[in-house]
Amino acid sequence: MSSRTVKRKSPNARQVAGAQAKARRVRSAKSKSQTLLSDILSWIPLSEGQWHRVLTVLILGGAMVLAAVVASAAGVPAMARQQFAAIAASSGFEVRRVEVRGVKRLNELKVYERALAQRNRAMPLVDVVGLRAELMELSWVADARVSRQLPDTLVIDIVERTPHAVLRLPGRLVLIDATGHQLERVSPERARGKLILSGPAAGTQVAVLSALLGAAPALKPQIREAEWIGNRRWNLTFKTGQVLALPEGNRPMAKALVEFARLDGTNRLIGGRVAAFDMRTPGRVYLRIPGHADQAEHGPPKPGPSKLAERAASSGGKN
Repeated sequence: MSSRTVKRKSPNARQVAGAQAKARRVRSAKSKSQTLLSDILSWIPLSEGQWHRVLTVLILGGAMVLAAVVASAAGVPAMARQQFAAIAASSGFEVRRVEVRGVKRLNELKVYERALAQRNRAMPLVDVVGLRAELMELSWVADARVSRQLPDTLVIDIVERTPHAVLRLPGRLVLIDATGHQLERVSPERARGKLILSGPAAGTQVAVLSALLGAAPALKPQIREAEWIGNRRWNLTFKTGQVLALPEGNRPMAKALVEFARLDGTNRLIGGRVAAFDMRTPGRVYLRIPGHADQAEHGPPKPGPSKLAERAASSGGKN
């Protein structure tokens, strides 16, 4: 039985040339794609280490999503969540730093006291909603936002309330904002120079008082204290110690204050000898001068060089 040798035909010149051209096209396409990828990566300002971290996050996130799907299908979401947390923590995704922003007047330690309870906790287990609710309980906090900054930072943004005035309560002075919300207790030294409110339920009338003082902005810087009387009207004390008694009702009070500002502009009432001005009677201003049993009354303008006419009356105070 004779053996037969099979010889393969060697490629001809055309086949060799075609194979070489194909190899060149593959190398060219590969080079272009690598160059394009390098160009894209160069546009994004991330270092090699940061790219590695991003890819780790994407891989970990994909694994966690896949595990969540499998766990949910198996009916064990709580167990899956714990598993995710363990994987995340072992990969460095746990709270190691807390960054607080926006704090100026609030004691920052009060924020850290609540936030550090999340320290060393896996990022998926951080209760950002619960932590925000705790922060909103702080008297100075108007709003708060808690966010995760992967891989290991918890960021807390605080919006503080703005102090507006001081409320005098029995035995203490309390700083309040424009809504009457109590911020913190203050000493008489810290209260100096600020508008002081007093009287039962005065803290609920802060917005009303602000609107009232807005009717006569020229007088506002000269007012030292506002006392809410009988839950119906205001007595204003100027920095000179003089007292202005206003009538009841928001409109009558605003009208009286504007009228007083006009009279002060023409007669320089603030800083004069008069200790108290009573405008509770429409169309009349009763003036009390210390050491005098007489009280001056200013009514509608009358002919003559003076608009102030004195008449005998019993000396009055604030009521």
